[in-house]
Amino acid sequence: DLLEKIFIENRIYRDIEECETWEAVIEAIDKGLDPFKKLLKREVTRDDIIRLTEIKIKRISKYDGFRANEEIRGLEDRIEETEKNIKNITRYSIAYFKSLIKKYGKGRERKTEITEFGVVKRSAVVVASETLYLDRKNGFAGISLKKEDALEKCSTLDDIIIFSLDAEMRVTKVADKIFVGKRPVHVSVFRKDEPKVYSMIYREGREGPYYAKRFKAGGVTRDKIYKMGKGTKGSRVMYFAVHDTEEASAANTVVVHLKPALRLRNVSRPFSFGEIALKGRGSRGNIVTKLNVDRIVRATGTDFGES
Repeated sequence: DLLEKIFIENRIYRDIEECETWEAVIEAIDKGLDPFKKLLKREVTRDDIIRLTEIKIKRISKYDGFRANEEIRGLEDRIEETEKNIKNITRYSIAYFKSLIKKYGKGRERKTEITEFGVVKRSAVVVASETLYLDRKNGFAGISLKKEDALEKCSTLDDIIIFSLDAEMRVTKVADKIFVGKRPVHVSVFRKDEPKVYSMIYREGREGPYYAKRFKAGGVTRDKIYKMGKGTKGSRVMYFAVHDTEEASAANTVVVHLKPALRLRNVSRPFSFGEIALKGRGSRGNIVTKLNVDRIVRATGTDFGES
């Protein structure tokens, strides 16, 4: 460029031969450029001077002044042309657009299709190539427990939901082996886009009343423990079921078998989950009975278990 041309042709680089410090070098070059600064289109900055110090001696010794002049002249011509086009921007834009049509118009029609890309979730792309297993006896679940009960297919990106016998819920990430508690009530893959309806009857504390509730898991924080009741020590799930729809959950009917007691004539009482509303998981639920319960089974006669 012009600054380099001035620096080399006027041998300003010789001014730095006796300089002993970096700042002295900068000052010497800046002073040497002073007589020529009026030829430049902008002020000389410190970065410009530093760039001049990086020019190799070989390049200086073989410097082609004529070629440099030609390059500078060509650059000045292009600047002049650009300034002219800016002053006549409308006419220039029309001419430029016509040149594009001529160059890329006829015979160059679009061959690709304009469409939209849908949002792709990483979890939807990953293949469910693993199997979730459950060791009920020892209270473990995971994809490495291949000798235990197989629950369902999953991927390593999935979460699993766990309901314990003491009326607690937890969501955690699929792993090789996870402790889920002895005799868990329910363990399955947790799919947020396929919300299930959970129905349960539990005892609050060791001697408290029995409550029934219907709920969906809703939004959860991974590895956080959620109490299904007040969290009283000794709470116990007596019945648990999972349904795909609210209608199926409401149609679920069980028989509550009470423990025999004096003056208690009817020890078996039906209970329909359709009698209670679907609420949040934090809801305590509705009281089923305050009497001691022996067991709860489905109205069809099936023993305690999951659906």
